Amino acid sequence: MEANDYKVRLEIFEGPLDLLLYLIKKDEVDIHSISIERITRQYLDYINTFKLLNIDLASEFIVMAANLMYLKSRTLLPRVDQPPEEDAEEDDPRWELIRQLIEYKKFKDAAGFLSLREIEQEGRFAHQPDAPEQPVEDTAPLAEVSIFDLIRAFQNVLKRFEESHDFGDIIDDRYTVADKIEFLLDRFQPGQAQRFDTLFASATTKAEVIVMFLAVLELMKLNQFMVRQSELLGEIVVERRTVQATNALEAAETGADAE
Repeated sequence: MEANDYKVRLEIFEGPLDLLLYLIKKDEVDIHSISIERITRQYLDYINTFKLLNIDLASEFIVMAANLMYLKSRTLLPRVDQPPEEDAEEDDPRWELIRQLIEYKKFKDAAGFLSLREIEQEGRFAHQPDAPEQPVEDTAPLAEVSIFDLIRAFQNVLKRFEESHDFGDIIDDRYTVADKIEFLLDRFQPGQAQRFDTLFASATTKAEVIVMFLAVLELMKLNQFMVRQSELLGEIVVERRTVQATNALEAAETGADAE
């Protein structure tokens, strides 16, 4: 199976407002001070990367892209040429988007707070087992290390690769996702970790870089690999799970599905 034939489906995929909030946080700017031109360019870069990786995109991502381009076009028009907007209270075309982001962030923060309270409540009445269980690794699953962080890291790897390689010589490579999965399982012993960017050190073509990343995503979906990040927007480390951690995680997921 080659990269063009491989369709990525991520159950933990976040939405377009999550991506916009991520881009704002990455740039360390206030929501009220967002640059439509900059955030539109960055958003479209992510959309193009999703397409390059053949990732299934929900329709709302495309709708948001169209909305951002519309807002960008409005910011370029002189104020006298702005199209009339019914019930518009502000002249700033960004304001409706800013309102959406603020409201979404409120609900997102509230959901995170309630989730923490639920965990605290469960801890107060935790059942103590008769015998100590095997410790489970302190893992950071894909949902905690944002898919947007992974895409950003992949974009950086791909950019450095394109800058350092001469594409004048055509190399006929037929790498498949299955080949790279086997390569990564051979390269990583259970419990072993490496920096994300080092996985691509031996790549000789852009296609090989893409296929390697797809293999990493697949191994994460299979609970074989996990990603860690010491701080927000920090360096990403890929680690192969131990057999015990994989079994514990699969058992937990099976129990959650049965409920």
